[in-house]
Amino acid sequence: MALSDLLYPDNPKRKQELIHLHQELLDCMSTNFHATNELVGVLNEHLGCAITPIEMRESGTVKENCEIIIQVMSEVQHQVQKIDSDMKEKLEPVLYQKLYDIKEPELEKIAIAQRVFSIIFGEATSTAAMVAIKLLGSNHLTLTVSKLIGLLAQIGASVLGGVSITIIGLGLEMILHAILGAVERSQLLTAVRSYEKHLAEFKAASEKYQRAIHEVTSLVRQQVQ
Repeated sequence: MALSDLLYPDNPKRKQELIHLHQELLDCMSTNFHATNELVGVLNEHLGCAITPIEMRESGTVKENCEIIIQVMSEVQHQVQKIDSDMKEKLEPVLYQKLYDIKEPELEKIAIAQRVFSIIFGEATSTAAMVAIKLLGSNHLTLTVSKLIGLLAQIGASVLGGVSITIIGLGLEMILHAILGAVERSQLLTAVRSYEKHLAEFKAASEKYQRAIHEVTSLVRQQVQ
């Protein structure tokens, strides 16, 4: 038994907690990468975007992978803002306001958006217009993207940021060494609490983010069937 475990008898339990929390964090990040790529696929196919799909960098750190997903989320935000700007520029003020009027029928909004896309691209499908309306009208998606970007930045800047994402599957002591780095074993509790705090917020925001993306992608699948 390590001397630190004798001095801090709760350490073995905390070590296991730390490993478990780290795996949960990686699983959550992996699901977010997948969901983001689904949204990117819809934007590229139906709105003529050219956003590059992303992959988790297995040789990278948590921080590096946070930065990868932040970058593509920011691109998605930029594309939604561009759609809004195009609508505002091409439409009369009354029609533009209809796009955001919750009382306005969805089909009417889609017809308005399709007219704008026809001007911009020469032609436009109802699917493209529907995707645009869903993105513009989804405060839920906009807010969850912003929330998740903020949390990813916090995680990247925290003690977790420098941890490699490839450590799971290594021996116990190697995993702990990779996670803790310069953190003293006596500070295991602090490390566990840091993981718990960030993970709880991250999981909650991720679930909302994934649901918001699913709303868009499921509508597209129904439309093309």
